[in-house]
Amino acid sequence: MTHDPLSQWTAVARQALATDLGVDIPEVDAQLLLDVARDAAHAVDRPAAPITTFLLGYAVAKAGDDKLNEAAHALMRLSGEWDLGLHRE
Repeated sequence: MTHDPLSQWTAVARQALATDLGVDIPEVDAQLLLDVARDAAHAVDRPAAPITTFLLGYAVAKAGDDKLNEAAHALMRLSGEWDLGLHRE
C-alpha cells in the first residue's frame, strides 16, 4: 500500500463500501477521475466536478468497467465543448 493520503483514502473507502454494501470496487485510476473533475470544474462550474464524477461512476456501473476510459474521455470532451459555448442555450 502506498502512503500518500489520496491512495490511503481510496483504499479505505473501497474497503468500507465492500464491507458495508457488499460492493466490490476495482482499483481506480485516480488521475483520470481527477482530470474529469478538473475539466468539469474549470469549463462548467466548480460544483460540476463532483456531479460529473458521480455521473461517470453511475454510467460505468451500468455499462461495465471496461467503459471507464471511453466514458471519462466523452465527459472531458463535453467539458471542452461546453467551455467553447457549445451545448448551452
